[in-house]
Amino acid sequence: MYIKRNISFGIILRYAWKNVIFFVFWAGLAFFLFQELGWDFLRIPFQPLSVIGIAVAFYIGFKNSQSYDRFWEGRKIWGGIVNYSRTWTIQVLGLVQDKGEHQQLVYRHLAWINALRVQLRQPTSFTIRENRAVEALFKRHGERNPVCDVTTSFLQPDEIADLEERKNVATHLVKKQALEIDRLLKEDKITEFDKQLMHGVLEELYNLQGKCERIKNTPFPRQYAYFSTVFCWIFVLLIPFGLLDVFHGQVLSLTEEAQLIYRWLLVPFSVLISWIFVTMEKVGSNSEDPFEGRINDVPMTALCRTIEIDLRDMLDEEALPAKVGPKDGILY
Repeated sequence: MYIKRNISFGIILRYAWKNVIFFVFWAGLAFFLFQELGWDFLRIPFQPLSVIGIAVAFYIGFKNSQSYDRFWEGRKIWGGIVNYSRTWTIQVLGLVQDKGEHQQLVYRHLAWINALRVQLRQPTSFTIRENRAVEALFKRHGERNPVCDVTTSFLQPDEIADLEERKNVATHLVKKQALEIDRLLKEDKITEFDKQLMHGVLEELYNLQGKCERIKNTPFPRQYAYFSTVFCWIFVLLIPFGLLDVFHGQVLSLTEEAQLIYRWLLVPFSVLISWIFVTMEKVGSNSEDPFEGRINDVPMTALCRTIEIDLRDMLDEEALPAKVGPKDGILY
């Protein structure tokens, strides 16, 4: 999640430089063919093009609205994970009579949130692919490690070895918590009522995990995502030819040299309009999947560290980890 008030020019350039170069070339080619070679048939009326632009803008606006809804739902889910993590720890500290069990139950929960985070960040068939400059930016934080690697700080070696064979590590960790609660009840370290309360929290954790997996495994409807891109690029490719009709009219108050300069304004205006529409479309595309660990996504790493600090502090531990800071203005 980008946390600065204004997006830096470097970030904008990483996303835009290839498109801007293409837009300059395309608009310059249209101008050259019309001005120098006299291909008058390239000029198209601007009025129908403006209608296309309005339709594309509405379509992109709908896509961006729905993409933001997916992001905001993901953020609310992780807000619930933060709250229920604290609730779980309070129950462990207040209900489990054996203090020797406290750290194990809380640490296994920390293993769960981190395992869930890494599982959600694994790429899928519909994961967006950016250019190398952008991908290099997101690979720095290394959040696509094997899931079990993030649990080594919280679990015993034998439990970690068991996780290596599991298809869904996060699911198995919650199941393990439930089995531990049953063991504590049999050893009279909690009551039946305590068991019901703690199982209720585990049930809610499963609900939150399932909601995350629903967003992760359900791609943004491709009929909206794909055709939004197609329509945007059709409009962008037509812009220079529509602007020929605008900038190549005779301006009687200008000299011939000034008119030539005026006609050359077609290129920067075409590039500007194209960049605006493509950027609007790309903003929606980058918000479709809020768990990919990109610039517009839910900062799960920072949230996991916040939960870890809170829970270990509730255990009265002293050597608490530092908060996760932003990298290049991005909080992962």
